[in-house]
Amino acid sequence: MRLSFGSGLNVHTEALVDGTVTPQGIELVPTVAHPSELFWRQLRYGEFDVCEMSLSSLFIAHARGSDLVALPVFPSRRFFHTELDVHVDAGVTEPHLLAGKRIGVGEYQQTAALWLRAVLEHDFGVSQYDVEWYMERGVEHSHGGATGFTPPDGISFHRVPPEKSLASMLLDRELDAAFVRPNRRTAATNFIERSQRQRGGDWSKVAPAFGDGVAEGARFFAAHGYIPINHAYVVRADLLRRHPWVAHNLCAAFLEAKLAGQRRTFERIPLNLVFRWEYLERTRAAVGEDPFPYGLGANRPVLESMVRFSHEQGLIPEVFPVDDLFAESTRLWSAGGQGTR
Repeated sequence: MRLSFGSGLNVHTEALVDGTVTPQGIELVPTVAHPSELFWRQLRYGEFDVCEMSLSSLFIAHARGSDLVALPVFPSRRFFHTELDVHVDAGVTEPHLLAGKRIGVGEYQQTAALWLRAVLEHDFGVSQYDVEWYMERGVEHSHGGATGFTPPDGISFHRVPPEKSLASMLLDRELDAAFVRPNRRTAATNFIERSQRQRGGDWSKVAPAFGDGVAEGARFFAAHGYIPINHAYVVRADLLRRHPWVAHNLCAAFLEAKLAGQRRTFERIPLNLVFRWEYLERTRAAVGEDPFPYGLGANRPVLESMVRFSHEQGLIPEVFPVDDLFAESTRLWSAGGQGTR
């Protein structure tokens, strides 16, 4: 069986994209693109049989009756709140001082923004209602445009003008904080993100909102026991109704690809990183042997928290059982012993 496969570049799925790993009985035909572009294409046009997907947008689509069915594989996780940058003139020297500030996000419903609001609320006491939110993506090319997003009641919400970006507004002090990461900006790889195209400007006054991101990530993990999930993969429901075996075979292949990616990571550690092995050991000490667990059972606490946050933030009308998101044959799938040294 040939299935179209939309995926971003990720060490955990690279072996599926390059064909090193193949799901039993399935030939994947990959399209590699920036995740934000893939999500928009899938949510609006349903282009792929199997596709990487924002969990926050998946929750919203599910609540609206979408036919996308998730697989319990989560190759993308980060401490998203640590990626928020501030203009130093905004006077934000501690996270709680973000109350009353203007914060820019690529998209209000994106998973990174969901996590930022949740962490500010539950860990630092900054209510989502105490912030002015600015969204960069326009309606036509946004995930929210594809899912029917409207700003939640009571939120101070603004759209970034089309001639501006989060990056330009942060540099011009029209924003106090934003997801821009100046050291990670590259040439534009998709038509969704305007800030990636920002060049020039004085970035000397832009700094991380959470200071030492590694220390803050370790604090969060110690407090909550997980790294926040960003993406999963989805399959069209009509495909699974005809071929229910596809879900389990895909999960097994995703796990095999993840293990292959872990091995590749160790093989590729640059020799010019003087403390490369020490960094790996400190990472293990901070977040455990396998910080990217697969399977619904291992991820139920974080997924249930995410659904609750989505409801708290007005993105979905009610909390639903996380089991409802996933293919039935994968709900009891256990991917134990996933880590590798």
